[in-house]
Amino acid sequence: MANINQKPSKFMYNLLHVLPAFADESKNVINVIVEVSAGSINKYEIITESGQLKLDRVGYSSLSYPFTYGAIPMTWDYDGDPLDVEIVNITEPLVPGSLVEARVIGVMKFVDGGEVDDKIIAVLNDDRRSDHIKHVDDLGEYFKTQTKYFWENIKFLKKPGTGVVETFYGPDEAMKVLKECEEKYKNEYAPKLE
Repeated sequence: MANINQKPSKFMYNLLHVLPAFADESKNVINVIVEVSAGSINKYEIITESGQLKLDRVGYSSLSYPFTYGAIPMTWDYDGDPLDVEIVNITEPLVPGSLVEARVIGVMKFVDGGEVDDKIIAVLNDDRRSDHIKHVDDLGEYFKTQTKYFWENIKFLKKPGTGVVETFYGPDEAMKVLKECEEKYKNEYAPKLE
C-alpha cells in the first residue's frame, strides 16, 4: 500500500489524481484520503487542484462527525467534488491527510442543497474487528438513524433543511455509484489535468 506506483519525484504528488479509486476492485477495497477524523467538529477538505488539506469550516453546532470522513481518488460526484466516504467502526482516530484502504459495505443516497452528494460507507480493510461487516445493514438501525440525523442537521444553524438523506443501499449499489463517479472523473475532470 505504501507504494503508489509512481517514479520518485522531488515534487509532491496529488494523491487525488495519481491513485486509482480501487486498491482491489475484486474485493470492493478502495483507496481513501482521510479528511475528517471521527469526533471532530472541524470540516477539512482536500484542495482538488493541489492535494493539500484545508480547513473548510468549523462546525456551526456541537455535532461532531460520528465516523471518519474522506475522499476517494479519481472519482467525481455530481456536487463537483471527489466522491465522499464514511469509514465506520473505527476504534482509534485516523490522521487527516492519511491514506487508508477501506472495504465498501454500502452507500447513503444524499441530496445537499439540491445537489446529489452520495456517501459511500466503508470499514477499514486492515481491521479484523470489521471482517464480519459485509453490508450497511450489519451496522444496525441505530447507525442509520444517527447518520441520517447528522447529515440532516450538521448545517441546520447555517442553512436549515438543505440536507436530505434519501435511503441506504448495500455494496452492489455502492459499487454502481463508484463506477459512475470514476467515469465522471475520467470524462469531466481528468481532461483538465496538466
